[in-house]
Amino acid sequence: MGAKSLFSHSMRIAQKDLHELSRNRLGLVMLIVMPLFMMLMVGFIYPSSGTTVSNLPIALVNEDSGYGNYTVASQAFVMGVQQINSQTGLMVLSNVSNVNDLKDMIQRGDLDGGIIIPSNFSACVMSGQQATIIIMTDQSNPQISTAIQSVLTSIFNQMGTMLAQLHVQMLNPAINGSNSLAIVQPYKVQTEGVVAGNSNYFDFVAPGILAMTVMMSVMTGLPAAISMEKEIGTMDGMMVAPINRLSIILGKTLGQTARGLLQGLIIMALAVGLFGVSIQGNILLVLGLLLLGVFSFVGLGVVITSFAKDQETAMMMMMTLMFPMMFLSGVFFPIQLMPWYMQDISKVLPLTYASDALRRVMVLGAGVPAIANDLIILIVFGAVMIAIAVPVFRKTMTR
Repeated sequence: MGAKSLFSHSMRIAQKDLHELSRNRLGLVMLIVMPLFMMLMVGFIYPSSGTTVSNLPIALVNEDSGYGNYTVASQAFVMGVQQINSQTGLMVLSNVSNVNDLKDMIQRGDLDGGIIIPSNFSACVMSGQQATIIIMTDQSNPQISTAIQSVLTSIFNQMGTMLAQLHVQMLNPAINGSNSLAIVQPYKVQTEGVVAGNSNYFDFVAPGILAMTVMMSVMTGLPAAISMEKEIGTMDGMMVAPINRLSIILGKTLGQTARGLLQGLIIMALAVGLFGVSIQGNILLVLGLLLLGVFSFVGLGVVITSFAKDQETAMMMMMTLMFPMMFLSGVFFPIQLMPWYMQDISKVLPLTYASDALRRVMVLGAGVPAIANDLIILIVFGAVMIAIAVPVFRKTMTR
């Protein structure tokens, strides 16, 4: 065979494949939409101008017992924080009665952090001693925690400088050489987490990767489990067999459930054994969340695969859907740092709630009550998708 014939035949085969692609309208749309989604997601999630945190929900716990019968120091401190916050717009401030309530609200995701005024605050300030201010942060989100800690420390140091100048002007006789540090730095800032120990970026990203792995395992396995079997004809054999159509869906679902759980367990074992991630919460609850994640995504995968003409189109549709979910669900990048319109989109994605629930259990040690909203959303989403998937799959198989 000459070079000319080889080239001619190759061109005819390529022409045939491109002609088949042009006839597959859904596949052609996905071919255009997928790269468009990729560029739009990256461009809008990570804007070149950068984003700054603002309107973060922060609670203030004032445990100051006063100096004598007066709590003037803590009252002045709170007023100063409120005044500076009204200018910066950093926080949405609220008051909480005690530290335990503050921790519970951070675990539930109602707060991003807290400011604690200890019981001896006024006594220290009035007697010329350094007064401690405690910043409590959400360890499940180290980027936001670091930003809060940095900005609040700067604010408190600014307020401390103003107080130091006032002390010098008043020449308070209680301030002597032995505690002169209180003149220069009236406030000493400490940082605490909801649970003991320090967290890092991998503690933040590991739960999200777990949820993402389960999603990808299920949604990439379904095209092979359904579309490929339709192409090679084995699905027809199952359809004519004396079994209920629902059994086929349940069988496919159970197979993908086992696949997703196995990959999730492997990722979790690697995170704990190789990268030192510690699971603060109940391990059974983590496994239950992985199972719930599989349940949530199986129905969606069946619906998408049922509409696809072939395995290639099904895979392209899956990737088009999975890509924005991976980047908009807070797996790698905090949702709070995204533009507001991207934050709104993230609220309708199931992966957002799966990764958030896993992160709160694994990093903050949260229990079922703290992740109740995430659980309800995942269960409802999974049930609705399964309810849609069953009739869609039956209708597709009878074509």
